[in-house]
Amino acid sequence: MNIEDSERLTYSFVTEADAAFLWEVDQDEAVMRYITGGKVTTREEIEGIFIPRLQAYANFPLGWGIWRVTLKETNEDIGWVLVRPMGFFTATADPENLELGWRFKRSFWGKGYATEATLSVRNALADFGIRQFSAVANPANKASIAIMKKMGMKYSHNFHYQDELFDEEVVVYSQQLQNYSYSNN
Repeated sequence: MNIEDSERLTYSFVTEADAAFLWEVDQDEAVMRYITGGKVTTREEIEGIFIPRLQAYANFPLGWGIWRVTLKETNEDIGWVLVRPMGFFTATADPENLELGWRFKRSFWGKGYATEATLSVRNALADFGIRQFSAVANPANKASIAIMKKMGMKYSHNFHYQDELFDEEVVVYSQQLQNYSYSNN
């Protein structure tokens, strides 16, 4: 599966060879505020935890994985969009409901890139036949919740998310696409 370019952005599938890029995005305390309480990620954590977790759910033909987002104008990597079955690392994983997540460098916040990128990824998956999408966030993360709303997602519920690494209350927004038709034309 490939994600077509959007107006300002291009997309490429992330693999273990992209560890330096993943580490770079995580080096800002503000970016990590609602993920780790502001603790930046070490190279060891990227290589020993993040990459193995990515490899557990990555499936290029299905579009599952992390998609690097690059600014067309400058060819600069500005962030990424995650796609995986909702609850992948829990006992209730749902491959019919894809979780969308995103992480962008702070210098690119507030410009609509996260919304543009996530919509592009969602639309490509919808063209592939996926109809249910969800996203989770720390309830205090108003910026991510705003992106969920801009995508057309609606509040679903709060729940206690717990897996090997995370143990926290999150808010869930979801979207069920009906009679969906999308074209890049």
